[in-house]
Order: sequence, then structure tokens, then C-alpha cells
Amino acid sequence: MPKKIKQKSILITGCASGIGLCVAHGLKKRGHRVFATARKSIDVHKLNEMGFESFILDLDESLSITNAVKNILALTGGTLDAVFNNGAYGQPGAVEDLSRDVLRAQFETNLFGGLELTNMLIPVMRRQGHGRIIQNSSILGLVSFPYRGAYNASKYALEGLTDTLRLELAGTNIYASLIEPGPIESQFRANAFKAYQHNIDRDNSPHRDRYLIMENRLTKEGPAVPFTLPPESVLKRVIHALESPRPKVHYYVTIPTYLFGTLKRLLSSRLLDWILLKAG
Repeated sequence: MPKKIKQKSILITGCASGIGLCVAHGLKKRGHRVFATARKSIDVHKLNEMGFESFILDLDESLSITNAVKNILALTGGTLDAVFNNGAYGQPGAVEDLSRDVLRAQFETNLFGGLELTNMLIPVMRRQGHGRIIQNSSILGLVSFPYRGAYNASKYALEGLTDTLRLELAGTNIYASLIEPGPIESQFRANAFKAYQHNIDRDNSPHRDRYLIMENRLTKEGPAVPFTLPPESVLKRVIHALESPRPKVHYYVTIPTYLFGTLKRLLSSRLLDWILLKAG
């Protein structure tokens, strides 16, 4: 364990692969006590074999969330220093092709589950007098790209709830931070393509031609867009949000996030829309 780093306990969701797994490894290496969770038992088994304290946590199931929290608190004596809400997926599709059930499913995983988990842990953090709530948001919580409406909406909502939570926790020594990555190397595109295939009727949509282009992007080998970074770039921000005496409110990751975060402040809506249509 590096010198002068006090060990902290942290629960991480979505650790089967990608950002969650990378952050779990990185924080464990720094000496922190990591509770790495995943929604499938096979992934939990793999995480246990890697040396993690791992539990099933399915963000779509309240009982699963409750059981995971109970198991973790039993091991820690009722304390937990931090949570990294990372578990999420992307549901591609034009807004007019999204059914109510499909949109609800996106919000169950990307917003409602993480909120339920966080609300279970806030009383723990209040009792112990400190805590860190780290939310993995997205560039798409800042600007909206076409054909990502469900994901855009879930991340915009996450941003709004977290901003509100931060105000409501003022003076409690519980800090809430938003990490906003752009393109990151992960299984995100592969999982998004599965969700698209399952829920979108391409051939009967007026957006069929655009969907064909989108399919090429989602199935392309290697990085789909320029400036894609490895998940270690997110790990660096999580480390700061967890360990710094004064964690930041927002952590931008990747050039596109910095770029579009700036353009949103500077450009008119019409001009920004034109750029987003070209980029999306």
C-alpha cells in the first residue's frame, strides 16, 4: 500500500468488465478494500478468484441491492467509505422507436438502481460522519447525440439528481462527484448492439438507413471513434474523487468531453446541434 494513503472501503457496481473491473483492480492495488459487484453469478465467481470480495448486485432488482448491502456491511461492521455507481448500459435507437418498457428498462439500470443503492448507503455515511458518492456519468449527460436518446436521458437525469444530492448533503462531509467520460475502451458497444437488436425494429423504422450506419459503428473492430482512451483514464479520476480532501464536483475524461463541455457553454443551440449531428 502506498505511503500516506489511508485505506478506504468502497462498493463498486458493474465490475464484470471495462471501467468497473479496471477501477476495482486499481483501487485494490492502492490498498483500498474493494467490494466488487456484478449482476451475474459467473462474473462474481471470477471476481472472487481474482481476490476480490465480490457479491451479486443486480441494479434492476431491489432485493439484490438490499442483500448486497447487508452482506457488505456485515463484513465491515456497518461502515462503508464510498460507492462508485458504475453499472449501466446503452440502449441505442431513435426516440420515436423507443417503447415505454424499453425506456423504463434503461432507467431502471442506469438511474433507479444506483439511486436506491445510494439512498441505502447515505444513512451509513451520515452515522460515520463521512462518505464519497462517485457517479459514472457520461459526455452524454452534458450533450445529446442522436440515436442515443434513452441513454442521454438517463445520464442527464443522473446529473440532475447528483447535483441536487450534493446541495442537500452540504455540511455533512459526504461528497458527491460526477465522472463524465467520452469514448472508453470497453464492452459498451457490444452490449449496446445486443440491446439494439433486441428492442429496435430496424426494418420498419423511418430511421432504417441511419441504423445501418450505426450498426457498422457498433460492430466495428477496435476504437469506433478518435480519442478513445483506456479505462485507466477513468481510474485516475476515481482515485482523486476517493482520496482527495477536496474532491471535484465534475471530472471530465477524454478530449470529446472537454470539447463538447466547452462548446455547450459557448455556442448557440442551433450551431451546437449542427455539430452534434455531424459528430453523431
